[in-house]
Amino acid sequence: MIFKGKAIKYGDNIDTDVILPGKYLGITDPNELGKHAMEGIDKEFSEKISKKGILIAGKNFGCGSSREEAALALKYSGVKCIIAESFARIFYRNAINIGLPVLEFPKALEKINNDDDLIVDLSKGIILNESRKEKYQIKPLPEIIIEIIKDGGLINHIKNKGKL
Repeated sequence: MIFKGKAIKYGDNIDTDVILPGKYLGITDPNELGKHAMEGIDKEFSEKISKKGILIAGKNFGCGSSREEAALALKYSGVKCIIAESFARIFYRNAINIGLPVLEFPKALEKINNDDDLIVDLSKGIILNESRKEKYQIKPLPEIIIEIIKDGGLINHIKNKGKL
């Protein structure tokens, strides 16, 4: 799986309350949730991400509560994939479960700037930074995770395998 887009960059410890403020937790329409993604840190996020697509973050992205709605809001806001130095484990798993690609790159904040043009190859674990003319090799996602993402999430993956 390959994703192309421009980077939109944030820092360390972006928690789920910032990703999706609690006042929106009653919304059940994922498209409506997407309109409020990252509202706790950037009121213009949904407009920016629609033009860019690849979210870059520092350490511990998605820390805080275990709410799946945070990952869902990002997916439906137009985020193609998230590259962070590290993820809170529950957020990482929630993202995979809903089919949102997440990659760990320990030098994400150092090597990627806002508006850099990126090509991300999940299977090979390669990030091409076309703006800086650099290639970063990271640990590729396991094939089962790529299958889950291709299927649009864990539930769809299980359905496609005929086990639900």
